[in-house]
Amino acid sequence: MDQLALLFVLLLGAVVSVPVGDRLRLPAPVLMTLLGIVLAVLEFVPNVAVPPDLILPLLLPPLLYAAVRRTSWRQFASNVRPILLLAVALVLVTTACVAAVAHTIVPGLSIGAAVVLGALVAPPDPVAATAVAGQLGLPRRLVSILEGEGLFNDVTAIVLYNVAVAAVVSGTFSPWGAGLDLVLSAVVALGVGLALGWGANRLLGLLGEPTLQIGLTLLVPYASYLLSEEMHGSGVLAVLVTALFLAEYATDADDVMARFAGHTFWDVVDTLVTGVAFGLIGLELHNAIRTAQGRWADMLGWAGTVVGVVIAVRLVWLLPATWLTKRLHARRDYDEEIPMSWRETVIMWWSGMRGVASVALALAVPLGVDGGAPFPDRDEIVFIAFGVIMATLVVQGLTLPTLVRLLGVQSDSAREKAFEKQLAVRAAKAAKRRLREIEQVEELPEELSEQMLRRAFEIGVRISPDLGEEERREAHEQRVRRLKRVRRIQGEMLSAARHEVLAARSEPGTDPEVVDRVLRHLDVRSLR
Repeated sequence: MDQLALLFVLLLGAVVSVPVGDRLRLPAPVLMTLLGIVLAVLEFVPNVAVPPDLILPLLLPPLLYAAVRRTSWRQFASNVRPILLLAVALVLVTTACVAAVAHTIVPGLSIGAAVVLGALVAPPDPVAATAVAGQLGLPRRLVSILEGEGLFNDVTAIVLYNVAVAAVVSGTFSPWGAGLDLVLSAVVALGVGLALGWGANRLLGLLGEPTLQIGLTLLVPYASYLLSEEMHGSGVLAVLVTALFLAEYATDADDVMARFAGHTFWDVVDTLVTGVAFGLIGLELHNAIRTAQGRWADMLGWAGTVVGVVIAVRLVWLLPATWLTKRLHARRDYDEEIPMSWRETVIMWWSGMRGVASVALALAVPLGVDGGAPFPDRDEIVFIAFGVIMATLVVQGLTLPTLVRLLGVQSDSAREKAFEKQLAVRAAKAAKRRLREIEQVEELPEELSEQMLRRAFEIGVRISPDLGEEERREAHEQRVRRLKRVRRIQGEMLSAARHEVLAARSEPGTDPEVVDRVLRHLDVRSLR
């Protein structure tokens, strides 16, 4: 099997793991990691030949962009305090604790190398958190915090990692210089992200065609990441800023086809890239086995200890942080989403899985330092990091669904339904307002005016059936049943039309472009 065939197997696994995971009630990323492990132990499967310095630039931008599309700037701003407690403070604390323990238990491990290890295992993976938590029906506030944590903790961890690696390679370290690097990295990333977001927004309006717009959205995350990295900024933060800007300002309410096609395209990208990323994690078992040859007892003991530190620190930090956030939340009128019970706090604790970012950072540890000497204890760092990733991703990922069921943590369906009803009312009122504006300009027959008024009411009722009164609801249900029958018949008629047009494609002298154009017209008519 060559590298191309291996990539195809991972892509196929990414597609198949979704329905299999739904049937087994297991997260698809975990299944892909297990598939990677199985492939890693097969002798005919080659080692992954992707250069370590390309893993983050290739995988992270589209995954981050797809994740940000599910959130908004307003949601982040409302939850900035709990997100910062997890994405910044907890990463710093985890790095310090892991570095202290690793420096103590691993013979000869320097402080700088220990900080490198702590930084690369500190950030819970944004892809793992959102992919796993999003499939379990958790309360939206928990998913929002996990998404925010996952999106922003990589920024802190990668900056810490780069500072620690530079200190080990050069043999010098300046706290003031490290702090200045952190500030400059954030400033550059913000500037690049905002500039590219603004430019992409303007260009999207000029392109017009949905196909071209979607193609541009695929290029923008890579451009934002690479440009920021070239300017010594945080590529991850730049992608987040660009994606948040576009999510806020690049949405045209009337561009139905572009929005529909865009969601479909990014769902496909998210599924495939996520599957490949977690498959690569499992495939790294090759290198871990080679590293531990002859030292299994020591290496497993060190890895197990660091796993315990990572898991324990998250719990010890979450308990007081959640309590403090609740106290401040109760005293002030904050519109933020926080864990409301100890059960939700436990779920947040157990959702701290490591993944793609940790693997990429571990593989990117330099082979040598200035002067030609090898990087100190690089093999031990990579093995321990892999142990943390596998333990948190596989063990926590496989047991999280069971823990959610045992604790009874479920989405707040009543709250979601109430908000849905509120939006339905607003949508119906907006439709009625527009109807009154039209009536002031155009003279509508009374029958048509009444019909349009009923249509405005039905806009809200179709979104939230509870809006209608009993009698009006029954009348609406009768109209819905009649409409369903009409749509079924019309659907069969359109299906017959599409089959006839497709049959004409095989006839002699037929222009396939004309056939495709007519077929597209029928497809659009079917969507409407």
